[in-house]
Amino acid sequence: MTGMSWFLFVFDRFPELLLRTGEHLMLTGVSTAFAILIGIPLGICAARMTWLRGVVTGSVGILQTIPSLAMLAILLALLHKIGALPAIIGLILYALLPIVRNSLAGLEGISPEIQEAAKGIGMTNRQQLWMIEIPLAMPVIIAGIRTAAVVGIGIATLSAFIGAGGLGQFINRGLALSNTSLILLGAIPAAILALIVDGIIALFQWGVQRKGFHGRRFVRYLTLFMPVLLLLSGFFSYHYGNAFYAKQKSSHTRSIVDTRGKIRIGTKNFTEQLILGELMAQVIESQTGMPVDRVFNLGGTMICHEALISGEIDIYVEYTGTALTAILKQNVISDPNDAYEIVSREYRKQFNAEWLEPFGFNNTYAITVRKSDAEHWKLKTISDLEEKSSSLRAGFTAEFSERPDGYPGLSREYELQFKEIRDLDPAIMYQAIVGNEVDVICAFATDGRIKAYNLFPLHDDRNFFPPYYAAPIIRLETSEAFPEVRQALLKFGGALNDETMQKLNFAVDEEKQRVKDVAFRFLKNSNLLK
Repeated sequence: MTGMSWFLFVFDRFPELLLRTGEHLMLTGVSTAFAILIGIPLGICAARMTWLRGVVTGSVGILQTIPSLAMLAILLALLHKIGALPAIIGLILYALLPIVRNSLAGLEGISPEIQEAAKGIGMTNRQQLWMIEIPLAMPVIIAGIRTAAVVGIGIATLSAFIGAGGLGQFINRGLALSNTSLILLGAIPAAILALIVDGIIALFQWGVQRKGFHGRRFVRYLTLFMPVLLLLSGFFSYHYGNAFYAKQKSSHTRSIVDTRGKIRIGTKNFTEQLILGELMAQVIESQTGMPVDRVFNLGGTMICHEALISGEIDIYVEYTGTALTAILKQNVISDPNDAYEIVSREYRKQFNAEWLEPFGFNNTYAITVRKSDAEHWKLKTISDLEEKSSSLRAGFTAEFSERPDGYPGLSREYELQFKEIRDLDPAIMYQAIVGNEVDVICAFATDGRIKAYNLFPLHDDRNFFPPYYAAPIIRLETSEAFPEVRQALLKFGGALNDETMQKLNFAVDEEKQRVKDVAFRFLKNSNLLK
């Protein structure tokens, strides 16, 4: 990307950049403030009560060892709530260690002679603490706060994975789409923000230590007030970024086949893909006797696509509509046969890959609401959402938020302007709508959770979404080297319909059956195993 194109990219995203920066500042600011209110008293207690010291320092140390994503997942499970609350609690827990330890170290570093002198002039323990010990320990305590705030800015980028927003939302989308520009749009401002916060707290520390400063008094007062100004700028950035963003939205390797003949099958990171990958693996193993390397949970569309064309995997399942719009960058085509013909031709020409016979089901996006809401508001089609959208909260996958066949195109076609949009993992997305955390999601038509959770897919009355017929894609080199693999996969042509795929997904998602077992049972009942 050239300098000018990068500038235009940032300019086009600037309203959302303002919004996400404001969210990031508020997440970090609120969590650091609470960590200060909790951590400094804990440090004081640990310094005063020797028996408590090991318990306090050990506890905050253990919290620091828990991986960030694991911490967020645990809090999500405990609170049954997505968004800012679990993110802030997680950031508070991570910020405690430097604040508690620095508070303890600062107080322990005070000379015993000074403490004895304070007692000698008749100071009470409280007076000694507030007038002598805390002022002397303040530089060390502020250093701990400084560390906590800067580290918090980095960890806060992970909050986007649970719908809390922030700059990590760009990174999350960029990883899902293999879009370096989006990753940098989140990473660079986060790094700059960390430097700014570090500098502001350093100036605050300078102001605290300059009680006798003989220069202009307002300079010292300004440094003391700068952390508050930073938080206020976060609220400003969020408020105006949200307004501008809403307005903007509404207006528009290795060789393929190794020497041992092992086949590598890749999948995206959701249930249906795992099932389809396992189905293909078991059939290849049964029909050809060749070993299969299961490279599952690779990530989003672009990651799987790049892995295929670079030779890291030999086969994966793609959807016609996704290939047409997200990879080939073509306009939506409503006829499934025309869409399949185009992707088959272009993949062979551009990527040396072959589309095999589709499985037989159409896993199109389905804009979905709770059935009770559909009945209450008399919603039947996506068009019916137009008047209600400004008061509704949406939860979409990262890919759907960015792809032309996702929310950007949908909002233009149907003039939708949701009150709030959260990027969510597919599994969390369904939990969020059931838990009333969001009101609208981009469900998948073949997902068994739609029926299980009493959800209601709205009819795409303007035929915006293209057909999404799933089919195996195999590299031509693999197909030519091992024609028996291609022949085995052709047995899947028309073997699955929408209802059958829903049942398979439901068995894994809700009944918690193993993907391997679900796949084997289907293949055995369908006589697809040798």
